[in-house]
Amino acid sequence: MRHAEAPGVGDPSNFQLRDCATQRNLDANGREQARRVGDRLRSLAAGEARVYSSQWCRCLETARLLDVGAVQELPVLNSFFERREEQDAQMASLRRFLAGLPADGAPVVLVTHQVVVTALTGVFPASGESVLLRANGTDKPAIEERIKTDGSR
Repeated sequence: MRHAEAPGVGDPSNFQLRDCATQRNLDANGREQARRVGDRLRSLAAGEARVYSSQWCRCLETARLLDVGAVQELPVLNSFFERREEQDAQMASLRRFLAGLPADGAPVVLVTHQVVVTALTGVFPASGESVLLRANGTDKPAIEERIKTDGSR
């Protein structure tokens, strides 16, 4: 999932990973988007999901507002928007992570950034949009469907 609406592009020049005041953050619309998508995700799966998030504040807040499971930070989901030289290595690590997910395991939610979703799936998601993948024991999970920001397919 791409994080919910956080107005702007990229991050301010004074960006610091652990200081949300230096980052783009969700606005009221973004918080509502995350809640709607969470409602849709809960309707699709029984029980709690394993939730992993980029360490950016807008991703962590999105992940928490989904309310589908405890949130764990996963640095391989961090943005490489301003560090394109890291893309190949980071995507290889993310693909290894995905290959290790059991095909019949609990649902897993990954909250990340547009550049990561696009590099992984070829889809350019809107803010708050989800691309549902099916774990298949490989580093190329199958795209099942998309969930739009209003929670529809």
